Amino acid sequence: MILWPLTVPGRLPGTLFLQNLVERRSLLFQLVRRDFEQRFVGSAVGWIWGLIHPLVLLLSWVFVFQICLGMKAPAGEQKYPLYIFAGMLPWLLFSETVQRSAPSLLDQANLITKTVFPAEIVPVSVFLSTLISHLLAVALMVTAAGLWINQISIFLVLLPLYMLTVGLFAVGVGWIVASLHVFLRDTAQMLNVILTFWFWATPIFIEEGKFPPPARFLLHFNPLYYAVRSYRAILLHSAVPNFEDLAISAAYGIAVFVVGGLFFRYMKRGFADVL
Repeated sequence: MILWPLTVPGRLPGTLFLQNLVERRSLLFQLVRRDFEQRFVGSAVGWIWGLIHPLVLLLSWVFVFQICLGMKAPAGEQKYPLYIFAGMLPWLLFSETVQRSAPSLLDQANLITKTVFPAEIVPVSVFLSTLISHLLAVALMVTAAGLWINQISIFLVLLPLYMLTVGLFAVGVGWIVASLHVFLRDTAQMLNVILTFWFWATPIFIEEGKFPPPARFLLHFNPLYYAVRSYRAILLHSAVPNFEDLAISAAYGIAVFVVGGLFFRYMKRGFADVL
């Protein structure tokens, strides 16, 4: 991390520091815009693919679990597709951020090695770019809930808090896997394996009560479990969300964000020699 002096001769205290913050914000904005545009460059429908992908996943999962396996929505839930959709939203935000963060430093190797470049903002830009598609999917979910079950929760104003907790957790993990991938190129492959197990340990298709008792401890140690429950409570019900879930999710997010940042800062010392 680059440390900038708070004072320099002939300038007001903090001027250079504030200038650095503005420059970093501008750089972050450019990275987010370029990343979002490159994901859909040359496509005929552009950003609409950000909605098509989760919808295709949703239709596939509904076909398998509801139509083929005959699963139904838990008690109190009206529509199984909406139950799945609300649960998959925080998972997709997290998993896509982490998966795309792993090779992100290699993708920006020229900038990191040839310029004074704050490499730590690369995974942050990946999250913010992914967040744009996430917001589009959330808007689609809110519209579907309003039209299908006549339900638009007044607690939607609280949803950004849960997005923030997921984002802190995702960026923290993203910093760890991105820095590891610079030195160990198998990191992305190992990450795919871990996320596969993690996905099935998250109650997206199956309600938590149907998890076998020996495996239920996995839910309480899974930060995405609390995010999934909170998203469903906000998007599908007009009820006060469980703030204990928010507190636990925030604790996980802040802790992993701090640990990931420290780990990235330590590993960053050797980036220029390896990239």
